[in-house]
Amino acid sequence: MLLLALDTATPAVTVALHDGTDVIAASSQVDARRHGELLLPAVDRVLAEAGLKLDALTGIVVGIGPGPYTGLRVGLMTAETFGLALGVPVHGVCTLDGLAYAAGLGTGPFVVATDARRKEVYWAEYADARTRLTDPAVDRPADIADRVAGLPAVGAGALLYPDTFPVAHPPEHVSAAALAALAAERLGTGGALPAPRPLYLRRPDAQVPKNYKVVTPK
Repeated sequence: MLLLALDTATPAVTVALHDGTDVIAASSQVDARRHGELLLPAVDRVLAEAGLKLDALTGIVVGIGPGPYTGLRVGLMTAETFGLALGVPVHGVCTLDGLAYAAGLGTGPFVVATDARRKEVYWAEYADARTRLTDPAVDRPADIADRVAGLPAVGAGALLYPDTFPVAHPPEHVSAAALAALAAERLGTGGALPAPRPLYLRRPDAQVPKNYKVVTPK
């Protein structure tokens, strides 16, 4: 097994290689506006660090969000392209699941919350590092304060809204190393992974302007 994992659902552009036993190379950079610019050089970097080429891969793992439309689709389209070009399967992993796995909090319950912008968070509740109790959702922190009261929380969303998430734990952003390790563990035990389809949870920020005038040739 040799998995290439990547995620662009948060401000982190993160890539890792996993050989079925351990992470053998990883790269993470935090820059919310340069996902498309940074992702492929990061892939080249981890392959060079491991002394491997793309044709050695047996599978691709990609974070499926939830996340903002523009950033999230960079990772998903890159993963799909690699999968088609190499003829290898592409596996999805919920980005929140990767954060839960990396946090290593053991038994829960606890919450993972990432920044959804617009003064909202993407979040889900977990029983432990491998077991999600709720579907990913997007809400204003104040609207879920009673539901998550007293629960430890992981992620950038927890750090941004301490009134709702007073007990915050690292990591702030997801790492592809955690996604790869979680995927390798599930695949190694015959478990299923979701399809590489995006969890947007809401419409993109970009909108067609109102009163847009269509110009067509006469």
